[in-house]
Amino acid sequence: MPKVLCLLLLLPSLSSAQECVVLLHGLARTSHAMQPLADYLSQRGYVSVNVDYPSRELPIEQLAETAISQGIQQCQAQKASPINFVTHSLGGILVRQYHKTHAPSELKRVVMLAPPNQGSHVVDKLKHFPPFYWLNGESGQQLGTDKDSLPQRLGAVNFKLGVIAGTRSINWLLSLLLPNPDDGKVSLSHTQIDGMCAFLSLPVTHTFIMHDSQVWVETLHFLQHGHFRDKTAVHNPCSQF
Repeated sequence: MPKVLCLLLLLPSLSSAQECVVLLHGLARTSHAMQPLADYLSQRGYVSVNVDYPSRELPIEQLAETAISQGIQQCQAQKASPINFVTHSLGGILVRQYHKTHAPSELKRVVMLAPPNQGSHVVDKLKHFPPFYWLNGESGQQLGTDKDSLPQRLGAVNFKLGVIAGTRSINWLLSLLLPNPDDGKVSLSHTQIDGMCAFLSLPVTHTFIMHDSQVWVETLHFLQHGHFRDKTAVHNPCSQF
């Protein structure tokens, strides 16, 4: 009986020891896009917090404050720590923006899927075209590649980051505006950022990268071990973070 009681007393501490992963969708998407990946991570022991935020309604600086604060608060409410992030596209820029001003101590690892870490040439070419603004809002206007664009101004990362990028496109018109290879929205070279721990390119598209089973496996592996398992991945020293 005492042994059973001890086990029962241990259960809350085991539950509170669960790590949290905050998922952030991309521009003009919703949390539904990240839900299958959120479920996959939940089934493997993480507390998954899938944040929905109005990506087209506010500039990136405000989106970062509201969306990431919401995710962290939900992790804390469930006593899940440390906190990881898995992002798609714009979601990765929100993490970089937030970390620049807050640097949360609970942060463990981040996986960015198809992030425009150095901006997108699509924005350079189309941001003055009215339908582009109607579709993507103010945050979309901030994702160019020039030195004054927000991704460029954020500089190198200083947290444990793994990037997975795609090399296939289902939008050949936009691909004409991008240096190859690209995923239909961002060129492969512009997904990378100084300071990242690991980089992996896979034959997936920007639109559906978060639904790919290999992407799921690699995302989980980085969250667990701090590196990708695919032999083609490039790894950089980042133990100083």
